[in-house]
Amino acid sequence: MGEDVSRSPMLLRTLGEDLRTVVERDPSVRSRVEAVLHPALPALWSHRVAHRLHRRGLRVLARALMVVVRAVTGVEIHPGAELGRRVFIDHGAAVVIGETARVGDDVTIYHRVTLGAVGWWHDNARAEGERRHPAVGDGVVLGTGATVLGPVDIGSGAIVGAQALVVKDVPAKGRALAPAAAVSPPGKTPQCAVELLRHTASAGSW
Repeated sequence: MGEDVSRSPMLLRTLGEDLRTVVERDPSVRSRVEAVLHPALPALWSHRVAHRLHRRGLRVLARALMVVVRAVTGVEIHPGAELGRRVFIDHGAAVVIGETARVGDDVTIYHRVTLGAVGWWHDNARAEGERRHPAVGDGVVLGTGATVLGPVDIGSGAIVGAQALVVKDVPAKGRALAPAAAVSPPGKTPQCAVELLRHTASAGSW
């Protein structure tokens, strides 16, 4: 797990590294000037500052900054979450990262990813200070719409595919992939699609 660089005295250096990461990983960005306009970069930079405020006990101010950033960018990162170096949030829309989540170095997070808890009915019974959110190792890729819930561990180098729901640990370099869409001829619905619909309709809020 990478260092929690938001606590480092070298904050400005870390922000510069975040900027370079956008240029390196987003093929639509041609320069650092253009990277400043990347939709998710302000959310990441603001979190670096909000996390420092949170660690110093300025929780209300930190949360206020989080709320403003969420309204502007659509990205919600709790000030208590720990993010490593060179984290790349692509697009950013509807990304949610919970308070006790830990994200390592060189992690790629696509839009609509949730690193959440399993629900207050479980979390209120946990011991004080117990982790409620996922820990994501170095070099992990979290695909579009991936949902990782609870104090699970996603090992370094793992891939969580688009639309995957993860509630158990994923080993280092492991894969957690959702079923791909079934393609059928016009006018015919495959039985697997019918079963998937039944399962989804009974899955509740998840």
